Amino acid sequence: MTKATPLPTPRMIACAGLLATAAGIGIGRFVYTPILPPMVEALHLSKSEAGLIASANFLGYLAGALLASLPLPGSRRAWLLAALAVNAAALAAMGLAGTMPAFLALRLIAGIASAFVLVFGSALVLDHLASAGRSGLSAVHFAGVGTGIAVSAVLVAMLGDWRAMWLASAALAAAAGVAVVLMMPAGSHGWRRAVAEGKAPLSLILAYGLFGFGYIITATFIVAQVRGAPAIAPLEPYIWILFGLSAAPSVALWTRLAARWGILTAFGIAALIEATAIAASALWTSSATVLLAAVFVGGTFMGLTALGLIAARGRIALMTASFSAGQILGPAFAGYVFDATGSLSLPLLGAAAALVAAGALTLSRR
Repeated sequence: MTKATPLPTPRMIACAGLLATAAGIGIGRFVYTPILPPMVEALHLSKSEAGLIASANFLGYLAGALLASLPLPGSRRAWLLAALAVNAAALAAMGLAGTMPAFLALRLIAGIASAFVLVFGSALVLDHLASAGRSGLSAVHFAGVGTGIAVSAVLVAMLGDWRAMWLASAALAAAAGVAVVLMMPAGSHGWRRAVAEGKAPLSLILAYGLFGFGYIITATFIVAQVRGAPAIAPLEPYIWILFGLSAAPSVALWTRLAARWGILTAFGIAALIEATAIAASALWTSSATVLLAAVFVGGTFMGLTALGLIAARGRIALMTASFSAGQILGPAFAGYVFDATGSLSLPLLGAAAALVAAGALTLSRR
C-alpha cells in the first residue's frame, strides 16, 4: 500500500512564499541597487542611463501585473514556477550582456517575471493560509522581499566584479526557486478572484502613484549616494543590507498599526516618516542621515505597498498601474536631474515632496 504524501503545513506554505518573493522581488527587482555603482563605473554609464535601466524594469512590472490579472491558461503554480525560472535566467543574462539595448530588454523581462511572482505567489499562499485559518502567517510571505534584499546585499558585498554580482545573484535566485518547487504543493488552484472588486477613491490612487515615485528614487540610488560621498563611502557594503533587514518585518508592523489607527492613517503616517528620512539624507548627507534613510525607507515601503492595496478594497490592477507609473518616472527623473545638476539632493527632495503629498492625500481621506 502506497504511503500518502503528507500535506504541507501552513508554515511551510508561508516559507515557500517567502522564498518566492525573496527570489522574484528582493533579488529580481532590487539587486540592481547595490550592483549599480560598480556597473556604472565599469561601463561609464551616466546617471540618466542607469535610471532608464531601472525604469525598464518597472515598466515590465506594470505590464506583468496587468497580464497576471487576465485569465491565463494553466495553473497559478505553473506560472509562478515559470516566472521564477525566467527571473533567474534574466539575472544571469545581465552578467553576460554589455549594451544598453540588452540591459533594457533584460530588465523589462525581469520586471514582468517579478510581477508574476508577486501576483501568483501571493494568490497561492494567501489562499492556502486562509483555508487553513492561518492568515496571520501572510507576514512571513511578504517578509521575503526584505530577506531577499538583505541576503543578496551580503552576497554582492563579497564580490568585486559587477558581472560576477549578477551571476551570483542569479544562482541565489535559482536555488530559492528550486526550494519553492519542492515546498509549494501542486493542486487545484484555479483562477478565482480572491478579493471582491470595490471602489478606490481617486485621491488614494494618486497617493499610491506618488508613493511609488518617492520611494523608488531612494531605493534605486541610495548606494550610489553613499559611494559618491567620500566621508560616508565606507558604509557602502552595509547600507543595502540594513535596508533589507528593516524591510523584512515591516508588513507585520504596519498592518498591526493599521488595525489600531485605521489603514489610511497608518499609510499617511508611514509616508510622512519616509519623506522625513529622505529629506534629511538630501539636506545633510552624513552617516547618521543616510543610515536613517535606509532604516526608515526600508521599514516603510513594503508596509505602504500592502496598506495601499488593502485600502483599495481589491482594485489591484488600477492601484498597480498608478504605483508602477510612479516607479517608472522616478528613476528616469532622478537620473536626468542628477546629470543636469551633478547632485542627487534635488531628486531626493522631489521624492520627499511626493511622499508628503501622498501622506496628505490619505490623511485627508481617513
